[in-house]
Amino acid sequence: MLRFPGLIDPHVHMREPGSEYKEDWDTGTQAALAGGFTTVLAMPNTKPPITDAQTLAQSVGSAAEKAHCDFGQYLGAGPENAQTAPTLAKQTAGLKMYLDQTYGPLRLDEMTLWMEHFANWPKDMPIVAHAEGRTIAAVILIAQIYDRPVHIAHVARREEILLIRAAKEKGLKVTCEVGPHHLFLSESDFPNLPGGRGEVRPRLASPADQQSLWENLEFIDCFATDHAPHTLAEKDGPNPPPGFPGLETALPLLLTAVHKQQLQVEDIIARCYTNPKHIFNLPDQPETWVEIDPEEEWHIRATRTFTRSAWTPFEGRFVKGRVTKVVLRGKAAYQDGQILAPCGYGRNVRG
Repeated sequence: MLRFPGLIDPHVHMREPGSEYKEDWDTGTQAALAGGFTTVLAMPNTKPPITDAQTLAQSVGSAAEKAHCDFGQYLGAGPENAQTAPTLAKQTAGLKMYLDQTYGPLRLDEMTLWMEHFANWPKDMPIVAHAEGRTIAAVILIAQIYDRPVHIAHVARREEILLIRAAKEKGLKVTCEVGPHHLFLSESDFPNLPGGRGEVRPRLASPADQQSLWENLEFIDCFATDHAPHTLAEKDGPNPPPGFPGLETALPLLLTAVHKQQLQVEDIIARCYTNPKHIFNLPDQPETWVEIDPEEEWHIRATRTFTRSAWTPFEGRFVKGRVTKVVLRGKAAYQDGQILAPCGYGRNVRG
């Protein structure tokens, strides 16, 4: 058996408020525990988005009642809250800036808006940017103008990871994450993902892009699932929304990569615990660990998952390694397929 620290996912979508039929804090944090994650940080692009004291309190209140594992909630950077957002900073996981594709009122098209948020947000609190392609270069520049770090979400392409590599080699204050779906899926998998089941943002990239992520692993700080559940009916519908569930499949995929000698166990711990804990300044979880059977072989099946979305782009994939037990603050929270932690056991990391 392997023993890992409780893993941290700094990028999840809990869909509450507004889309609880896809996921909520109850089912989403059950999925987290089943996947070996004892802390999740939730994105703010809900309905309504989390942009002020009222919506932040609503989300955190729901999490406090329902969450089975520990949690944090990002605040969304909007076009009108650059002055008020900093007053809420210490209550949040960080500030999320949507600089490319998103839904709702959170996209920031004007760089002057970016500048306001960078100028006002406390330097000791994280800023996470949804930026793709050339936008990554722009936000790294603005972060350096204001002499503060920035974390780039879900890097997917060769040009992006090479730019981040160059920035790191120059000593710039940038960190980044990659989603397991961009490590383990590419455009070549579209035939196995009919209809909208291959829709995700950033889009699945070419095999060459995928290979570049693996070749530049040392410059990737975190593995983050970007757990973005939708129902199968939505994914197979006429206007499929982008996003994949990922909390319960990430660790088995990464453990399988260890067996294939693409990764070391230490790579997983660094990118799913040590680095996110440091980047997001997260508290210790005493007496917390994850037990793993590294030799158990199985096939991923959506029917065996806790997420409300009830599907996975990795359906039927063979993996090796399974979470058998999760202990959170000295109490068994998950064991042998059963959630043992009650609703409300999770704590707010910014409590």
